[in-house]
Amino acid sequence: MTHPTSHMHADFDTDVAVIGYGPSGLAASLQLAHHGIRVMAFEKERSIYPRARAVTVNDWTMRCFQSLGLDEALAKTMDPTAALRWMTYDRQELMRVDFPPSKFGRHPRSYAIYQPAMEEVLRTAGERLAPALSVHYGTEVVDLKQDHEGAELEVRDLASGHTRRIRARYVLACDGGSSATRERLGIRLLGETGETQWVVIDARVKRWWPQRHILTFWSDPQRPVVDIALAQGNHRWEFPLGAHESVTDFDTHDKLWPLLRSLGVSPDDIKIHQHAFYKHHVRHAQAWRSGRVFLLGDAAHLMPPWAGAGMQSGIRDAFNIGWKLVEVLQGRLPEALLDSYETERAPNVELMTQGAVQLGRIIRREITPPPPGSGAPPIEMPNRKDPALDAGWVRGPIGGTSVIGKMLPQPNVADARGRLCLLDEVMGSGFALLGDGIHPAESLSADEKAGWDRLGARYLTVLSPTDQGRGSDDVIDLEGALLAWMREAGVRVLALRPDRFVAATDLHGLAVPDC
Repeated sequence: MTHPTSHMHADFDTDVAVIGYGPSGLAASLQLAHHGIRVMAFEKERSIYPRARAVTVNDWTMRCFQSLGLDEALAKTMDPTAALRWMTYDRQELMRVDFPPSKFGRHPRSYAIYQPAMEEVLRTAGERLAPALSVHYGTEVVDLKQDHEGAELEVRDLASGHTRRIRARYVLACDGGSSATRERLGIRLLGETGETQWVVIDARVKRWWPQRHILTFWSDPQRPVVDIALAQGNHRWEFPLGAHESVTDFDTHDKLWPLLRSLGVSPDDIKIHQHAFYKHHVRHAQAWRSGRVFLLGDAAHLMPPWAGAGMQSGIRDAFNIGWKLVEVLQGRLPEALLDSYETERAPNVELMTQGAVQLGRIIRREITPPPPGSGAPPIEMPNRKDPALDAGWVRGPIGGTSVIGKMLPQPNVADARGRLCLLDEVMGSGFALLGDGIHPAESLSADEKAGWDRLGARYLTVLSPTDQGRGSDDVIDLEGALLAWMREAGVRVLALRPDRFVAATDLHGLAVPDC
């Protein structure tokens, strides 16, 4: 961790104000403070929300947290996801999705989580980042104004009623689907909310039942159900209410048992500990930015739960805008870089949203997946696609066989001194250039090298285990995966952003991308 930056004008209380300290706000606050940016976070609630809303994270999300040294602590609160299956009530399997090994690090492709435990790890990490990060619980932002230099927030302590004004250079609105910040900015929320009411039942496991560990979608036109094992001995079901039913029909735990018994679950199997009601949303903010204020997570987009990408999309928003704010606030890249935030994130959110809608149609039996062994292509799972950008802060063409805008694999490697580790641990947390058997600086003009030097980039030579080491900047590709990936794309040198997406290659020019 670097020390807090000294660029702040005396008129600013903080570099970045974060409104909301749920998963998106936590991720943004942790990343910024980790890199020495001063952050003030404001959260109305004093305690972690007790209900587990999100249910999964994948290897992309865990790679984000690896950059903060938090992935292994988080993994201790999680369970690997065995598989997904779509079943009929007569026990016919319509579709099954297994998870291949990850290409992006030490973690499996997907984990089942228990969100309160995950947030506890992140909050504890935030405490270690003081004084760069200060968190103000029981505090509500009641007004927000901005000018061309920064923003002023009026915040109120909910216990005392005392108000004060905070001035920040930038504001991240992580205050959820009903975001008051979005409303104050006059940004419209487009899309629709489903009419169907769903009841979510959370339970503690008392004894094992067959295939409990496989995430099951009970596919049925009238009563499709999500049946999912959460981590740490928790389990969840989500049932839609029929047109003739209301929340009062299920307002006690006793009234929930007929739903659970329809799946063969009894009080011998579980103990219900809470339940809640919600509706599905397919909505997005008309714009994700207004001046110096950025919308993240549910404040910017809401999607159905079927792809398990709602919370994760907010976390990815945070890491995307986070590294860019670090570069801008520390004076290495111009403010125009921040314009790429929505450009880069919105297409991925739309992909996940439409994928979730498609998967919802399967569970309602509106779409029948091809039967196993039919030879027909399976329905594509959006959360199994490798991370990639559609546009943004890159140099060169995106798509097809180009690796520009794609996330670099993270295999096991050795450094020049023989230490075995993951690739990101050798590259560090910033920009890096990799060369296939050559030192990347040899492929740069003087101006290109000066540009990457200003960004503090590392230059690393990738070698195979049979090569002779050349110096302290060597990376030994023990499994050959990294060199194979570069050679398949015909790339000798590539430049990486802090988020591990390829920014440029020798095929289309290695200058720092324009903002």
